[in-house]
Amino acid sequence: MAMSRAGVSEAAGTTYQIVIEQMRFNPPVLTVHRGDRVVWVNKDMFPHTATGMSKAFDSREIAPNASWSYVARQTGSYPYMCTLHATMRGTLIVQ
Repeated sequence: MAMSRAGVSEAAGTTYQIVIEQMRFNPPVLTVHRGDRVVWVNKDMFPHTATGMSKAFDSREIAPNASWSYVARQTGSYPYMCTLHATMRGTLIVQ
């Protein structure tokens, strides 16, 4: 019996990495597509957050040597910051 392809989700998206190091998000601006996964990796010696200013996402505290991932579902431009260090800012663009 043949299986229907209806309802099958799109192929898994690409995974991108943002490194948190020296009090910065690197890269500071990242463009991805819907369905892509973004992983923030904290290489600093203290916790950080990746918190969307529009509340689209919130990592809560990412411990040193830990990571947090988010799958982009909605298109748009999402400025974000570290709520523990307000000068740390980045932008996630979802196409």
